Amino acid sequence: MRDTKFSDGLGIEVQIRTKLIRFWSYIKNVAVRIGDDILEVEGAVLGGREKHYWTNLEYQGELKEVGGFPVTGVCSSSFKCDYVIDLSSKYQNQSILIRTFKEFVKVEFLNSSALSFGDAVGMLGNYHTGQTLGRDGATVINDFTELGNEWQILPSDEMLFHDISPPQFPNKCIEPEDPRGERRRRLGEMAISEGQAEKACAHLRDVLDRKDCVYDVLATQDISMTAAY
Repeated sequence: MRDTKFSDGLGIEVQIRTKLIRFWSYIKNVAVRIGDDILEVEGAVLGGREKHYWTNLEYQGELKEVGGFPVTGVCSSSFKCDYVIDLSSKYQNQSILIRTFKEFVKVEFLNSSALSFGDAVGMLGNYHTGQTLGRDGATVINDFTELGNEWQILPSDEMLFHDISPPQFPNKCIEPEDPRGERRRRLGEMAISEGQAEKACAHLRDVLDRKDCVYDVLATQDISMTAAY
């Protein structure tokens, strides 16, 4: 996601780096640039409350602000850490939340508005219509594999991460295996059933959260994934 008009021209850009596990993938790194400052966050495979982040490419550098906006990092458990960029000085009650749970990372734009992100472009699509568009700003792309390749970081883009990880353009993004067939054959080998996953995720009020939760539990075969929501 990129919005050059954010905060009166200060500009914001968010990049994600994913890791593919056969037929599913997860976000392993998130980098947020506001103005000239960059905050990058990575999940951790092992437990512990150590924060894995970079500020302006420095590992565990001073975590105070990004582009003039205050940022905090708190680990509420050995597996879960929250980094919050508080945008309320410019956009009331708005913030950017980067949450890590084990090696998984997610980024959310809390209470976002057209005033703050109305001119954003990227994989999230048009703020007003929800259409997922190509780099030309006009071509509608409904195939998410095609969309991912369309918004792969190019040499003309500024890569925000502290290191380089393959694949890099001109090599295409790695595509997942076809989940049909192979996944069905593996259902009998799963230790956690769909019913167990649905029961574990039943406490979530949002229907889409419950759906995502069930998928995450089944894909990872880890019932503790419910704690990520």
